[in-house]
Amino acid sequence: MRLARRFGAVVTALTLGVAWQWIAAPSGAAQPPPPEFPPPSAMCTVTDPSLDELSGLDSDGESWFVTGDGGTSLSVAMLDPRDCSVRDERTAPADPYDVEDLALGADGEVWLADTGDNQRKRETAAVHVLYPDGRSALHRLTYPDGPHDAEAMLLDGRGVPHVVTKEPLGEAGVYRPAEPLVDGETVPLERVGSVRLGPTTTPGGPVEGSIASAVVTGGAVSADGRTVALRTYTDAYVFPAPEGDVVAALARRPLRVPLPDEPQGEAVAFEPDGALLSASEGSQPVRMVPGVEQAASGEAGPPSDATGDEEPPPAEHAGEPESNANTTGQNLAIAAVFAALIMYFGGKLARLRS
Repeated sequence: MRLARRFGAVVTALTLGVAWQWIAAPSGAAQPPPPEFPPPSAMCTVTDPSLDELSGLDSDGESWFVTGDGGTSLSVAMLDPRDCSVRDERTAPADPYDVEDLALGADGEVWLADTGDNQRKRETAAVHVLYPDGRSALHRLTYPDGPHDAEAMLLDGRGVPHVVTKEPLGEAGVYRPAEPLVDGETVPLERVGSVRLGPTTTPGGPVEGSIASAVVTGGAVSADGRTVALRTYTDAYVFPAPEGDVVAALARRPLRVPLPDEPQGEAVAFEPDGALLSASEGSQPVRMVPGVEQAASGEAGPPSDATGDEEPPPAEHAGEPESNANTTGQNLAIAAVFAALIMYFGGKLARLRS
């Protein structure tokens, strides 16, 4: 009987391994190759000492709006895209905990994601809004499942912020307010989705290995709300959002745009002309990749002389892309039958040997 139990354990392990490999294997369906993008071009270098920890970036076509994740007051600098000099500044007296991302609203207001929480101990996260007339608002947020560290915020066309968490292992959660935001009040968040990015072999980031290319460090939505981007330390992932729905967009297959050799890339944004901007901490250049929004929407491909990474986009989502949903279901069913057959015949052989 001892031999039978050992044999049964081996059969079980082999069954699980084979079944998992069968499920995880590619479906074999022909997939079009991803567009190839040119290497990011350095536009100008941010040298202002107050922006050494640059973590948020957006553009209105005339200025780049940037913020860092340090300091004891809210501060947004408006940079001249020609030389990265500071044109103007927007401030508020609020003392943030850890601002990690930035987005421009439809009426010129600046949204700041005060969502950093490396120790995962904050009772509330927060979103600050700086208006062009000097007013500011504070919206406190609570997660439904305990504290999270988050460095990405996606602001949709209706002015609803979506927070994407930074998870070294597993899926990143997507959260949005479950109730209308009210200045000075705390509103609960609800989990509305998840996304898994990477890993890739793109070099860069503060640590070596796959974690740098898998954790979400920034986000952006195009001015028309029809394209969504998330980034890691090493790559950007661009999702089409033709309905302006952020959650639906993150369930689609993205385009991957390599952003190599950024020491701590945490900022990403769209230019109005469809180019993708990225930036890193530590007196680094703001870099640009042209044609990204058009490629994501299918309106046009990237430049014909592109020489980007040829690997397919390694992204997985809680919601399967529509094109793969049926294949995944078939694989699960086949794997289940295969596993049952192995267990059945394995059991019979074990009984014979006992």
